[in-house]
Amino acid sequence: MRTFIGAHEALDAVEFAELALGLPELLSGIDRDLFCGPLVPESPQERAARLDVAREVLAELREQGEAGDEIAAWNALYADALTRTVPFLRAASTVGHSPRAGEAA
Repeated sequence: MRTFIGAHEALDAVEFAELALGLPELLSGIDRDLFCGPLVPESPQERAARLDVAREVLAELREQGEAGDEIAAWNALYADALTRTVPFLRAASTVGHSPRAGEAA
């Protein structure tokens, strides 16, 4: 059985994940780190600067979408959704407690 993401064939599970996670960015040109935040810790000043730029980009995409650019409108929706997500690796690294065997969840 062959697996395709877009026009690309995934040869194994790792390649499938890379293609699946990277395809929306390739199609839209949206920098996920700008809206989600990087996987590495950032200083409060870096975070504030990143969020300011993200708000400006999102506002510009919305304006373009309202002016009739359908791709910009979809990109605005995608970018807005990204602002509500946390990259899995960062979320996993911030977990301070893992239940031991026998503990209730």
